[in-house]
Amino acid sequence: MILLNCPNCGQRNSLEFRYGGEYNPRPAKPLETSDAQWADYIYMRTNKSGVQKEWWYHRAGCGLWFLAERDTRSNEVMQTYLWEPAAKEVGD
Repeated sequence: MILLNCPNCGQRNSLEFRYGGEYNPRPAKPLETSDAQWADYIYMRTNKSGVQKEWWYHRAGCGLWFLAERDTRSNEVMQTYLWEPAAKEVGD
């Protein structure tokens, strides 16, 4: 059994959650992003062996989307936390 720690509800069985995919930040300047870059953002995944950052949704609980760092080889979840926007660059 895989246990996930919802930042809002605490530790729960993974059956309460929905996997939302690898974390992939949106392009910084969407209006200046080419069609090829958008296609890469939407469809291409790293699918790496090892620790990766992922989206998870607590569907049978509080409805919170959060991030988890999970080792894809062992399914061990290292940590879970709320998403926070990156600090804006100077001049934005």
